[in-house]
Amino acid sequence: MRQIAFREALREAMQEEMRKDDRVFLMGEEVAEYNGAYKVSQGMLEEFGEKRIIDTPIAELGFSAIAVGAAQNGLRPIVEFMTWNFAVLALDQILNTASKMLAMSGGQVGCPIVFRGANGSAGQLGAQHSTAFESMYANIPGLKVISVSNPYDAKGLLKAAIRDDDPVMFMESEVMYGDKGEVPEEEYVLPIGKCFVKRPGKDVTIVSFNKMMKVALGAAEALSKEGIEAEVIDVATIRPLDWFTILESVKKTNRLVIVEEQWPFASVSSEIAYRIQKEGFDYLDAPIRRITSADAPMHYAPNLVAAYLPNIERTVKLVKEVMYMKK
Repeated sequence: MRQIAFREALREAMQEEMRKDDRVFLMGEEVAEYNGAYKVSQGMLEEFGEKRIIDTPIAELGFSAIAVGAAQNGLRPIVEFMTWNFAVLALDQILNTASKMLAMSGGQVGCPIVFRGANGSAGQLGAQHSTAFESMYANIPGLKVISVSNPYDAKGLLKAAIRDDDPVMFMESEVMYGDKGEVPEEEYVLPIGKCFVKRPGKDVTIVSFNKMMKVALGAAEALSKEGIEAEVIDVATIRPLDWFTILESVKKTNRLVIVEEQWPFASVSSEIAYRIQKEGFDYLDAPIRRITSADAPMHYAPNLVAAYLPNIERTVKLVKEVMYMKK
């Protein structure tokens, strides 16, 4: 094992798949000459050339349409969005073409494509650059949605996404590109559609994904100092959702708290809560609880940013509430 940064893990995944399969190429704003807005594609233009590492204009709808057409004609594009906040401009291609073409063509025309980039908030960037999009894309049949929290999962799941025959929405985080984690020297691929237990425990299950995993794990660490052992699960794949792993954990702990960066209405936690209460109601000793972002656009002021996002303190408080502990 070796310690590498999140951006390096993503780069290695793309490089390894591009070396194996000349149908794979990367396109997006500043991915070539500038080495990527977040330096994820650093050095890839030199290795693969301008026909496979392609700079695009600031025109998400246009270059996404080109990539979708390429995928339907036998290539395997990776489209980098500078942030998923800008990808709404390409929603027509994602929703009306990429996700539906296999069904509309009776299985004759697929769309093996990966859309990837930074998702959610990244500090004081204002409301238009701070939206988390997992639940929106997970609501679209025909898409797979992955939201990663660490370099190991990022590399293994991005490789799987590139090989997958369906369109995959791959969501990262601006504030994690420099995070380091252990990644094997040897090649590996992780399965799409599986949750990962990141910390075993017996008293309560905490579920999260993407950068909110830092909150979940931080809360578990704080709780352990008070004798509460939380089991922490990283959803990782939002769709297809592996609610079976969460259910098995709830059977053991009898309590569930979900932490996510989504807005509360029709969110990922809404779906998880529904699934677990439907299939595991008899195992629950307390209502399922969740912490989400505030039901409002995220403002610029630092005090409002702090109030908007889930944090460790609020998560610890909620865990104690589901355990019926005195405040």
